[in-house]
Amino acid sequence: MKSILQKRIRLTLCSAIMLAGSLFAQQIKPPVSEGPFKPTDESLKLYQYPEWFRDAKFGIWAHWGPQAVPRQGDWYARRMYQENDSAYKYHIEHYGHPSQFGFKDIIPLWKAEKWDPDKLMELYKKAGAKYFVSMGTHHDDFFLWDSKIHRWNAVNMGPKKDVVGIWQQAAKKNGLKFGVSEHLGASFTWFQAAHGSDEKGPAAGVPYDGANLDFQDLYHAQTTSDDRDWLTNNPAFQLEWYRSIKELIDNYHPDLLYSDSKMPFENVGRTLISHFYNQDMAINNGKLEAVYTCKQASGGMWVEDLERGIKDTVSRYPWQTDTSIGDWFYRTGQKYKTSTEVIQMLVDIVSKNGNLLLNVVQTPEGDLEEDMLKILDEIGIWTAANGEGIYGSRPWTIYGEKPLGKPVKKLGQFDENFGYSSKDIRFTIKGTTLYAWCLGKPEEDIMIRSISNLSQPGSNPITSVVFLGSAEKIKWKLTSEGLLIKKPAILPPWQVLGFKIEFKK
Repeated sequence: MKSILQKRIRLTLCSAIMLAGSLFAQQIKPPVSEGPFKPTDESLKLYQYPEWFRDAKFGIWAHWGPQAVPRQGDWYARRMYQENDSAYKYHIEHYGHPSQFGFKDIIPLWKAEKWDPDKLMELYKKAGAKYFVSMGTHHDDFFLWDSKIHRWNAVNMGPKKDVVGIWQQAAKKNGLKFGVSEHLGASFTWFQAAHGSDEKGPAAGVPYDGANLDFQDLYHAQTTSDDRDWLTNNPAFQLEWYRSIKELIDNYHPDLLYSDSKMPFENVGRTLISHFYNQDMAINNGKLEAVYTCKQASGGMWVEDLERGIKDTVSRYPWQTDTSIGDWFYRTGQKYKTSTEVIQMLVDIVSKNGNLLLNVVQTPEGDLEEDMLKILDEIGIWTAANGEGIYGSRPWTIYGEKPLGKPVKKLGQFDENFGYSSKDIRFTIKGTTLYAWCLGKPEEDIMIRSISNLSQPGSNPITSVVFLGSAEKIKWKLTSEGLLIKKPAILPPWQVLGFKIEFKK
């Protein structure tokens, strides 16, 4: 009876705190830097995409934090509180019941003792990355920066280092643009599992540690029954999100900010974006260099992001795919993408006016496995030989061509079964130079149907065709069917082949 009464008191107190916070938040107008951008769609549509982002094409992301510690892959901080999940069973076996040993107790186990950010950044630069993104905070509400408003951060706990700040220094040292990702917007509802309890067994009804008021600043207060969507509808939570991400922006002034959601919280989100743009202009002598990216069609106001997916045609506005080379967080025995799969995605995305942001999975200790190092090395060999047709390029009039008879597939998020082959051709252009990419190693001559002598009757518009990464002088012929490129006698170790096509000026 006593425990039931205590639980009711806790719930009543939480409800009162939430109500008071909600009423307070509705009366507060979030602060925003002075500048040309206002928190309206009309104002945000004045945004101009920075050339650095359009030229960069390839970024690497450290989606890394305390959730890597158990080596069980993604969303551990939530799954450990879900009774039928394998992560819950693993947690019971290795750490104990989540009423006693919760995610708050996982955090101190993250020491990052093998983390060498300078060495890693050198590897990423060699692999061809032009920008680097550090996680700022995941849905687990743990901040990787030196926060003055949130005690659950990497300077106070775990590695006791300013992870974001140290990553930023390493990126700058290597000449890479620097970004941060925030996943906090979804945290308020995502983390509600920590407020539950077992439904069966010896601990049935015993609250998990998320129900303890001493840790509400990590697990959040309990939401109301109508607050279950990806993004919370509670104004108090929304204001907390704003204050937290504004601190991240103001402390580090990143070149890029990523939100793991659509634009969060309507006017609150618009206010944050306008603040991000305005403060960037203030530190760049009036020139806007900042990139904001979220999972919503941009309309020219930001960069649209697709998670684990791509667009099916050339986009009017620059966009970005974010994906991981494996799971988002480290998992023992996980299967990684091959270097060929990464390169195929990169070329396809760039041909459609996009960028690729690739998460490189780090161990909990902070280093990379040997097979990961091999994949990065292979990507770097390819970008060194073929990068001239990628970096600084723009989409051609069409993105490419598919094999004859290949079914049309509507592409989007969370689908990476692309099925590329040597018959998939993609195009990029720099000035008057066209680059044609064969997405698989050919077994016969290559026919590019989109370029033929029928396009300019009576003339030969092509002056040369060069095989990138090779000194071999290849044979080619322009016909009514298309540009026929004789299969090179010696093929390189990589699968995606690039051809530089010069036209008569």
